[in-house]
Amino acid sequence: MASQKIFGIVLAGGEGKRLMPLTADRAKPAVPFAGNYRLVDFALSNLINSGLRQIVVLTQYKSHSLDRHVSQTWRLSGLTNSYVASVPAQQRLGKRWFAGSADAILQSLNLLRDEKPDIVVVVGADHVYRMDFSQMIDAHIESGAGVTVAAIRQPISLANQFGVIEVDGSDPTRIRAFHEKPENPIGLPDSPNEVLASMGNYVFDADVLMDAVLRDGEKASSNHDMGGDIVPDFVSRGDAAVYDLIRNEVPGATDRDRYYWRDVGTIDSYYDAHRDLISALPVFNLYNRTWPIFNQQFNAPPAKFVRDASGNLGTTIDSIVALGCLLSGAHIERSVLGPWTTVDSAARVVDSIVFDGVRIGRGAVVQRAILDKEVVVDAGATVGVDATADRERGYTVTDSGITVVGKGIHVVN
Repeated sequence: MASQKIFGIVLAGGEGKRLMPLTADRAKPAVPFAGNYRLVDFALSNLINSGLRQIVVLTQYKSHSLDRHVSQTWRLSGLTNSYVASVPAQQRLGKRWFAGSADAILQSLNLLRDEKPDIVVVVGADHVYRMDFSQMIDAHIESGAGVTVAAIRQPISLANQFGVIEVDGSDPTRIRAFHEKPENPIGLPDSPNEVLASMGNYVFDADVLMDAVLRDGEKASSNHDMGGDIVPDFVSRGDAAVYDLIRNEVPGATDRDRYYWRDVGTIDSYYDAHRDLISALPVFNLYNRTWPIFNQQFNAPPAKFVRDASGNLGTTIDSIVALGCLLSGAHIERSVLGPWTTVDSAARVVDSIVFDGVRIGRGAVVQRAILDKEVVVDAGATVGVDATADRERGYTVTDSGITVVGKGIHVVN
């Protein structure tokens, strides 16, 4: 990475309405993931592994859980002026909250004025991926553009789900146009059946970022959004480059997970991302020790698998089980169990995601479900077995049939 001063901004103020009820009591980036992690850990791990040492996390919506996680987990040495700091909405420009991601940066320009960086890396906090940003920063400096947008190749048939980047025909590293969920997309020059989808990660020259958000703040018609307003402004002035993730080489990556990126903004995509973790050859490999995803270090004993009181054996297949779990004669299959989960004799947890401190009683059945923290499932009770019954009990059931039980709910037989 070039020897310039780099500053990281993680946009973590999202409400996450499409992840309800998992976001009823926490910000979207604070939603637990894969047992031990929070969604924000992926963005922060990528920045730290890329060599950034001054990072702020801009928060707003129900931020206590997120602020606590950042303060407890992401502690760097102050001796070298290294930090990861959670910065709430400060209302420096009046008694109002962030009007969008660009406005979040506008209201936090004091952070840039204090640190005086040359380059600013701006990333979202709710995607699961690995990326070496130092390589993107070098490409940005070489391009001479004011902004570089990270992008990943996606099938052209999925273009209407993303913000799609149309590249310049004579220079595939420059952005010709930016289309939001286009119905008639144009394929890439070297791969007509693919498009470049924006990953929501950006590298800016610091001075042009400050200028851009200041100008955007004066536009009454703007939505004050990084992807919807700031980037198109750079594109219109011919000052935007694109960084194709295919150029990024992350140490320890496998051919299977090298270019993995998933937006987990809906219950279905969040559920599917967990499914990507649990196979013998996972689509996303949590066990890359060269480029680790850091998380909070729980003061908890190892997971324990025991016979029940009658001596019956349990089984755990294709699953992730976090620290502190106690499984007694239960059947766990294709599932992810968070810390301090207990599952009693003859209970079945299949194709499910279970958060911290959940208790599942004897003979209970949980399938195709997500259980938030401290849910209690009584002996013999079921979740995810009968979608109609689950809806009648007030649980969220997606169109694909995933049942979500909110934090602290007691599921009775």
